[in-house]
Amino acid sequence: MTEPQLADLNDLDVFVDGVPHDTFTYWREHDPVHWTDEPGGRGYWSLFDYESVTTANRDAATFSSEEGGTLIRDLEPEALEMNRMIMLNMDPPKHTRYRLLVSKGFSPKHIRELERAIDDQATKIVDNVIEQGTADFVTDLAAELPLQVIADIMGVPQEDRHKLFDWSNRMIGSEDPEYMEQNGGDAGFQGAESAQMELFAYASALAQDRLANPRDDVISAIVHAEIDGDRLTEMEVNVFFLLLAVAGNETTRNLTAHGMQALFEHPDQRAWLMEDIDGRLNSAIEEMLRWGVPVLNFRRTVMKDVVLGGKEIPAGDKVALWYMSANRDAKVFADPFKFDLARTPNDHVTFGGRGPHFCLGANLARAELRAIFREILTRMPDMQPTAPPQRLRSNFINGIKHQPVEFSPGRRVLRG
Repeated sequence: MTEPQLADLNDLDVFVDGVPHDTFTYWREHDPVHWTDEPGGRGYWSLFDYESVTTANRDAATFSSEEGGTLIRDLEPEALEMNRMIMLNMDPPKHTRYRLLVSKGFSPKHIRELERAIDDQATKIVDNVIEQGTADFVTDLAAELPLQVIADIMGVPQEDRHKLFDWSNRMIGSEDPEYMEQNGGDAGFQGAESAQMELFAYASALAQDRLANPRDDVISAIVHAEIDGDRLTEMEVNVFFLLLAVAGNETTRNLTAHGMQALFEHPDQRAWLMEDIDGRLNSAIEEMLRWGVPVLNFRRTVMKDVVLGGKEIPAGDKVALWYMSANRDAKVFADPFKFDLARTPNDHVTFGGRGPHFCLGANLARAELRAIFREILTRMPDMQPTAPPQRLRSNFINGIKHQPVEFSPGRRVLRG
């Protein structure tokens, strides 16, 4: 059997042109638990099929987030130690205790209470561009709602929300030329360090204020909380802030951008949705989530010898869970490369699949997506791209940085 021309999944430039679905499909069909060589590294197992990804995601005892972190690249000991303070890089029961600190701010009940405010924010965001007839869909529309909402939840003043946007871009996009330039030309972890230090300084100042003047926000809850009888350290508060700031805006921004991109590319589905936006939007959002996974992969470290997909994987090896590939598995999704807004069932793994690391912000993301798409589709029904999207140079985040669009100018709804 001759292999087709397959993409090197370690090559970040591959992802600038788009997700390498042909490569994912080939390995999913021929070797779904596949050993992947890693230039300059020790190599890892790539999990491409739905079954393997969900199995690893649910079994934190065997597939650890804490042992080696959740990035494919191995970290230096000092960087790994700091990363282990981030909830995303913890295992139960520690992960469970930390998650409880902020879970109230993301509960279904709390999100329902926020929905009216989220809808109003979406209206204002569209108001800010609708008279112009042109916009950058990503920076003007997709990014704004998650930024505003996560700032409110965390207790960050709205006038500072774009600092979160800047820091997030510079950390997540530290291998992308646009953001490397903002980091002084440095790449990778060294490039992201200056943004991280700026974020930590801001988080420390905010935490000190909330210690003296607590409010009804997540940062107040964190600085006054105790874990096993101890208050969180300054660094623990800082990395908690980092996780919420980045995850709270980066993922939903890209989900929105990919959802709109899919509607541009599938006008029949867009027309179907616009026939009954209120009745069909929930189903449409789930398909957008399946289609435009914002996090391409997370890494796990194997804690004991295990057999997965017929492969013997020894303790200590690392595995990469390719969520984008799992969401195109034909064994689970009928006609997986069809963008079908009426798809049911739609048990995608975009929020991580079932398991201890199921996305804390899933309910919030859905509420934000409903609000912004209802507003855009209702008030900008003829929106079209004027140039191809500019994608992030990353094999971790499935990002769109810019998408110029045009539409018929309209009137503001709110004044002032």
